[in-house]
Formats: sequence, C-alpha cells, structure tokens
Amino acid sequence: MVSRRACALVAQELGLGAELLERGAAAQPEELTRLAQNRNVLAALLEAALAAIFLEQGFEAVEEAIVAAFRGQMEYAATHSVDYKTELQEELARIRKQVVYTVLETVGPAHDRRFTCAALIDGEQRGVGAGSTKKEAEQEAALQALESLAAEEPPV
Repeated sequence: MVSRRACALVAQELGLGAELLERGAAAQPEELTRLAQNRNVLAALLEAALAAIFLEQGFEAVEEAIVAAFRGQMEYAATHSVDYKTELQEELARIRKQVVYTVLETVGPAHDRRFTCAALIDGEQRGVGAGSTKKEAEQEAALQALESLAAEEPPV
C-alpha cells in the first residue's frame, strides 16, 4: 500500500510539490517545476519529511498524522484488489513502451496446473511469476516488472 505511487499521491494532497516550488529558489524555474511534478521526487519528499519528524519527535507524535494522510490509500487498498498488470500498463504508457505476457512453463495435471509467465517489455524479460492460473502468474510477473522499472529510474 505504501508504494511510490501512494506516497506521491499523499505528497500531492499535502502540497509538498507547491512547497518545493516555493522554497527551491536555488534551482532553475523549469527544472524546479519538473521536479515538483515528478512522482519519484514527491514520494521521496514525503518519505524524507516523515522520517525527519519521526526522528525528531518520535512515533507517537507522527502516528495520527501518518494514518490520516494515508487513510484514503488504506481505504482504497482495503476495498480494491491490486492489479499490477494495469499499473504496469499505465506506467509503460507514460514512457511509450509495451508489455507482452508469455507462458514459460505449464506443469502438473489438468486439475492441478502451475503456470510460470514472463512479462516482456519491448522484448526484454523484466519479470517472472508463478501461480495456479495464468492470470495469477502474470500478476506476479507484472509486479516484478514494476519493481525492475522502479529500480532503474535515475535519481533526480
């Protein structure tokens, strides 16, 4: 639930991007605007702010504010199933790439099959998942692909 996406949404709701624009006088205006809208930067700002408050004030001082800030994300997570395939598709659309899922292996009798699937992004295998259904294996592969994309994003 506390993903980069969720942290960026909470950061936006708290106005951290606007704070960055207001207080980032040392950066060029165009660069500052880009940074204030960047999901990774917003998520990092939120994480840094929460960590600083936690270290300075302790858990009890921040617990209620953190729960309040993430309440919408928690309610969404509790009422919606996580669809990593859709999340991956949306992420890839932003960078003009596509994903294709392929079955790598099917084992077991018809009543007890196990599937292994791969998520290929522009022909490169970026995630592998296993499950008792193709959908389950593809979801796991999509999660791994999302994690691999997040790991390669350059620091800003």
